[in-house]
Amino acid sequence: MSSPELPPGLSVVVPVYNGASALPELVRRLQAALDATQRRYEVVLVDDGSTDDTWATMSALTGEHVFVRSLRLARNYGQHNALLAGIRSARHDVTVTIDADLQYPSDRIPQLIAKLDEGWDVVYATAGRRTEGVLRRLASWFARRLLRRAMGTAVTFSSFRAFRTQLRNGFATFGGRYVSIDVLLSWTTTRFTAVEVEQTARSEGRSSYSPRRLASLALTMLTAFTTLPLRLASLVGFAFTLFGFALLLFVLVRFAVSGSEVPGFAFLASIISIFAGAQLFALGIIGEYLARVHMRVLDPPTYSVREELP
Repeated sequence: MSSPELPPGLSVVVPVYNGASALPELVRRLQAALDATQRRYEVVLVDDGSTDDTWATMSALTGEHVFVRSLRLARNYGQHNALLAGIRSARHDVTVTIDADLQYPSDRIPQLIAKLDEGWDVVYATAGRRTEGVLRRLASWFARRLLRRAMGTAVTFSSFRAFRTQLRNGFATFGGRYVSIDVLLSWTTTRFTAVEVEQTARSEGRSSYSPRRLASLALTMLTAFTTLPLRLASLVGFAFTLFGFALLLFVLVRFAVSGSEVPGFAFLASIISIFAGAQLFALGIIGEYLARVHMRVLDPPTYSVREELP
């Protein structure tokens, strides 16, 4: 008589950067939430080049709890790079990712898993009430709109997500400096959904995603994972070609009708400035893509693991 099949195990991946003080409480909350699922589980903590006592705290937690594993990256690579390291290290059938700042409620993990059991491949826990300032909310909204464009989906996404670990096979050979876990997941499935949860205020400190960094992230998403800017440059070039042709007709018609040329240095300078601006805009977009190609040719590591426990 065959034994009953065990339910899929859970791997929770947590990228950590200078979050030593929040880790003990996070692990306590995760243990309570994961025990409620009645499944096998592990918690994979990834130290993304922290400069505080994060690694010492992670090492202590690994010694205290058999379900905690810890990865220490060689330097700070970025949140999504650290997530990729943890996802590739996950040992169970379902992977959950969550930030270490205690903003997302760990007790909603069973709700995400229940959605996966309905047949979805990726489930996001989206914040119903956001706690950031107006400027950051606006920058986040813009970055999310661009990421949806890159993913080709309208789902609202967040860093608190659950997905089938087998999806990582679709980007097993992916490398390079620029990483977006959400875009990589969209390469292997279109079955996304979201559930709404309440996001609380950060326990301490400030988010590393300032409006400026969010804008930089949005630009990276556009130029690293889509061709939209190149198409925009083409459309701008085509529009200004039509504008130039219309301007030529205007000059010729004026000369034919009145026998005089269009006077004025200001008119000529304005036209030159407009066309020069359009050219520099297109060159800037091409330059961003060339920078991405240059980094791909250099082929820097996506991440490098310095130490792993246990």
